[in-house]
Amino acid sequence: MTEASAPALEPEPAAYIQIWADSFCQVLGQITGSVVPCVVGADMSSELPGAGENDLWVVVTSSGALRGEMTLRMAAATALHLAQIFMSEPLTPDAELTADYRDAVLELLRQVSGIVSTTTKARWGEVQLRAELAAAAPSWPSAGSFWLRAGEQGPTGMVLEFGLSASLVAGLRAEKIVPAKTAMDSSAAIPAMDSEPTDSGPGTDALGMLMDVQLAMTMRFGSRQLLLREVLDLSPGAVVELDRTIQEPVDLLLDGRLVARGEVVVIDGNYGLRVTDVSPLAPQVERQDG
Repeated sequence: MTEASAPALEPEPAAYIQIWADSFCQVLGQITGSVVPCVVGADMSSELPGAGENDLWVVVTSSGALRGEMTLRMAAATALHLAQIFMSEPLTPDAELTADYRDAVLELLRQVSGIVSTTTKARWGEVQLRAELAAAAPSWPSAGSFWLRAGEQGPTGMVLEFGLSASLVAGLRAEKIVPAKTAMDSSAAIPAMDSEPTDSGPGTDALGMLMDVQLAMTMRFGSRQLLLREVLDLSPGAVVELDRTIQEPVDLLLDGRLVARGEVVVIDGNYGLRVTDVSPLAPQVERQDG
């Protein structure tokens, strides 16, 4: 069981967070054979400081009824602690966080993801979750964050920070819009053919609920792979050549996904993008008239 203080998020994302917390504690309890106390909080930055170079990052990609990403960040000491619990090894805080330990943490989180997928089905539908290790923080900004502490508060407590992408938060909010099922019998009245069409309906209402959701857009001019020694040699004035010429279009990304391409323009001293091509992978909304 978890003792949760309400995160500073809306009810739907908060409910999703609580499912993750309960599932996480359930897996740890099954491994240890004891109850693992867990607390969800809107801010535990004092227990898990800002991102550091030794932190372990995991990205969970959601598909199906919920689409978007979620990140999990933990200090190296927490990752080591979780790995040793999962592998039933003695807790040795001075051990090195090897690749095997990292893989153990990933496998633990994949087991948690499986329980989350099963639990969310009744509320959001079929959801597939894929957890993968990440080299660093994601390029997309977090639309909502929360912290989870497993174990007692103090040196033995394990704190994880979760971040939700804007697209995932939007999908969670939309769960409250469920089209009503209308049963018709032989005596049901049939609307007259000349009745006036209306713009209202479940689809319209659901779309309207999402119109004010803020989404983080990013322009990508190009990319380049560098050796570690080249990164360490960077200094003010250094020039990094990208893999794209100035004649090629610029990418427009939504939560790291390509949605359009275009050419760079300047508007009142700010960069802008004149869209020339919309990606076929971008979600399209069909409009129906009357």
